[in-house]
Order: sequence, then structure tokens, then C-alpha cells
Amino acid sequence: MLEDAFDREVTGVRVSLTDRCNFDCVYCHNEGLGDTRGPMDPADDEMSTDDVVRFLEVAAEFDVDAVKFTGGEPMLRQDLEEIVRRTPDGMETSLTTNGTFLPERAAALVDAGLERVNVSQDALSPEAFREVTKSAAYDDVMAGVDAALEAGLDPVKLNMVVFEQTAGYVPEMVDHVAANEGLQLQLIEYMPELAGRPEWAVDIDRVHGWLAEQADRIEHREMHDRNRYWVSPDDADATATGMVEIVDPVENPTFCANCHRVRVTHEGYLKGCLNRNDDLRSMGEMTKPEIRETFRETVATRVPYYGEYMTRDDDGEWTFNEEYIEV
Repeated sequence: MLEDAFDREVTGVRVSLTDRCNFDCVYCHNEGLGDTRGPMDPADDEMSTDDVVRFLEVAAEFDVDAVKFTGGEPMLRQDLEEIVRRTPDGMETSLTTNGTFLPERAAALVDAGLERVNVSQDALSPEAFREVTKSAAYDDVMAGVDAALEAGLDPVKLNMVVFEQTAGYVPEMVDHVAANEGLQLQLIEYMPELAGRPEWAVDIDRVHGWLAEQADRIEHREMHDRNRYWVSPDDADATATGMVEIVDPVENPTFCANCHRVRVTHEGYLKGCLNRNDDLRSMGEMTKPEIRETFRETVATRVPYYGEYMTRDDDGEWTFNEEYIEV
């Protein structure tokens, strides 16, 4: 197993399979790369099925035991089931998706070996959903969540980015997962330094405080110094209990100190941190020796935490720490 210079073992990889997406979410930063989404047709620069599998086989050599497939929208890849099926034995497979294609493919993905799924869902009404995602596919997403549960992907974790346009929907989303068995909620802090529009950011500590007031039980996870809030439904006759977790990486050194994952772009570049693009490393022709060398280099040059790589200047603007920029 590889360790970086700060004693963090790399145990997981996050692999973007495409930058194509059938949504146009207003907060999207495309895995930290910015809004680089291309046309809907398959692109020549996307890693092939064999490229992805070859990378995962090398990652398994370094004892990486988990992979999350992302995009864009990874289910625009028609070979997704094959990729999941060919993932090395013993490597946990999960998927982050907008859910629109799950009704037709959830069962096949489970048969291929998919173990967990995160579905992006930012609101519980078609109108609010359309405002955030620029998509009219609300019903498809809801059907996709149901299909995932029916296929055995339990629990289904709903991802909700918390910013100015969605903060008001948090209470009803919490009630939704509390009242529906098999659902969990992950509230994700908006990252203006990646997505722009800093005026959209909200005080995530206020969300923590509100959840603490609603929760029947709070569980502290040492990993990422993160709380889990267990909330019961309002209906006195209901028995389901929802789990809500907040992902708050902005200016949170503990979050980064416990990061054990590196990322792969759809074009076959490795990056040591979601927030960095200056350290992208090509895996060349994707031969196993090239992949091994690039993997080692990427792990060896990871920064200690995001707050050291990017800092705020006297005007409150984000700026790069010159110590970590190659010249």
C-alpha cells in the first residue's frame, strides 16, 4: 500500500468515466476541473473500457480496495456494466449518478457487482429541481432511487449540495429520508473556489447546529472529523429513522488529513486532490508500467491539506500557495 509524505495510505480511487452529462446543474465543478463538459456523444479522449480496467488492476496491486465511478454522468457510458464486472475481486464498487438511467440499469449493475450508489438530488419538487439542475427529469430521478432500492442497493445515499438556492429545502429533504427506509442524506458544502459565485455560499455551521437540534442521536466519526445525525420522522406511527451527514471540506484541515483517495479524470490523468488541477499527471498510453509510475508519483506529491494549497489573501480571495506550485 502506498503512503504519501504525510502518512496517509491510499486505499481508494475515484474514477471519472466521462465529462458528458444530461443535466446542467448550476453548482457543477466537474470533479474539480471546472465546467469542461463536452457534447453528449462519446468522446475520443475518454478512457476505453480496457484502460479503466487496466488502471484498476494496477490500483489493486497497491492494495486499493475501493473505487467510486463518477462523471459527468457515468451512466452515459454504455460499457459501465462491463467495467463494474471487470473490476478486480475484493475492490468495493460504488457509483455517483443523477439517477435518470437507474430504472433500466440498476438490476444489471447489481448483477455486475455494484455495491453502493449515491444519487444527486437537490430538491423534492419538479420546479425546484428544474431550477437547480436545468432538467425536467425529476420523475426519472425519483424512479431511479426506487429502482436502486429494489435492486438491493440499500441504503441509497442522496447527495444534496447546500447553497443559496437549496438551503431552504434541507428540512423537507431531512424529513424525506427520515420517513423512507433505505435512504440516507449527504449534505455537501458548496465550494465557491471551484464553482465560482461565492455569494451563493451559506454558513455550513448553521446547518450543523440546526441538525443537532433535530437529531435523536449524533454519532461522531473520527474519519474526516464528521458527525452523523440520526433523525426520526415527524409521523408518530412511522418507524424509519434517517441518517444525515454533512461533507464540509472548505477550510477543514481534518477533512484532508483523513483523505485516502486519489482521482482519475476521464482522459486518463491522475490527480492527488479534488481541488487541484496543476498536478495532473498523464498515464500515457495506459500501459501497466506507465500507470504504476504515475500512481507512485501522484501519491508522493500530494499536499498536506487544501488550506495549505489554497489560502485566502487580505481581500478574502482564494490564492495559491507558491510552495506547492511547480515551476
